[in-house]
Amino acid sequence: MLKDTQPRSPKLSIVIPVYNERATLQEILARVQAVDIDKEILLVDDFSTDGTREILKTLEQGNVRVFLHDRNLGKGAALHTGFRHVRGEFVLIQDADLEYDPQDYFQLLEPFEKGVADVVFGSRFQGGTHRVLFFWHFVGNTFLTLLSNMFSNLNLSDVWTCYKVFRREVLEQITLQEKRFGFEPEVTAKVAKKNFRIYEVPISYYGRTYAEGKKITWRDGVAALWYVVKYNVFAS
Repeated sequence: MLKDTQPRSPKLSIVIPVYNERATLQEILARVQAVDIDKEILLVDDFSTDGTREILKTLEQGNVRVFLHDRNLGKGAALHTGFRHVRGEFVLIQDADLEYDPQDYFQLLEPFEKGVADVVFGSRFQGGTHRVLFFWHFVGNTFLTLLSNMFSNLNLSDVWTCYKVFRREVLEQITLQEKRFGFEPEVTAKVAKKNFRIYEVPISYYGRTYAEGKKITWRDGVAALWYVVKYNVFAS
């Protein structure tokens, strides 16, 4: 009898885009592995220059796969790479820093378990534990989320959250283009246009300062204005 050589399909595929996260990479991987869920982990390095790549090369074993970009392309591009290789029933985005708690995976998956959701957003603004930081970031996030909702006719509270989970077939039905932080408004607009069932659950948030490695800036916020309009009005 021939053995089945097809890779096993886990319940959850966790895609982790990585860029210069040497200080936190091994800790976040340990936290993800500690979550008692059938899973695979896809680490996608976007051409780190701080020694992260050397660490990554030692981590590919068991349920961990590593993909290396040969030049810096952006977070969205790293996600695209991961999405092309997922095997799980559900696909979750996890940042490589320590701002988001993998123990929230259970509540993120709950709407799927109940059979009511195709996409789930984890909201930092619905009552979960969060570090108090950056008033103007909060104002900007609130404004951009409101703008996105006005165009998409959704009532999300946190479009720019890292934690987004999709049924794998959802990602197979949309074509993603944005290679950097434009991924967030693009994917939100496209799942809204497809009328997928979208849910939102509260999550914890342990934000970091720029001194601690935060990367997104006000320039990304300004660019987000265009991406919201572009993908809700002009793009299919």
